[in-house]
Amino acid sequence: MADELAEETQKVIDALEAIERIADPVARAAAISDVLKYVEKSEPRWRDLRRDVVLNLRSDSVPYRRIAAMIHTSLGTVQSIERGHAGAWRTKPRTKPGKGGEESSGGTANND
Repeated sequence: MADELAEETQKVIDALEAIERIADPVARAAAISDVLKYVEKSEPRWRDLRRDVVLNLRSDSVPYRRIAAMIHTSLGTVQSIERGHAGAWRTKPRTKPGKGGEESSGGTANND
């Protein structure tokens, strides 16, 4: 299967591209909203399924580069998945913890 996409994957890509070709802009926007909602709902489960595969392959001593090629991603992504750090950016905190364990908002505090 080298660089070819799985048949199911190609069908999904074709369907997504068809949404972009919907002539009515309101219907197109509604279809996009529906797909985005589905992806948002499914994403955590999909990440878990992918991580299970990575962990199983690593337990069989499959090299990172081989796993990356097998699951069509980068070496760094495979390493992040194994560490449990591969999540959607929108699920990560927007701010870094400040001094004293409080989150910093990036602005200045009002100390009245």
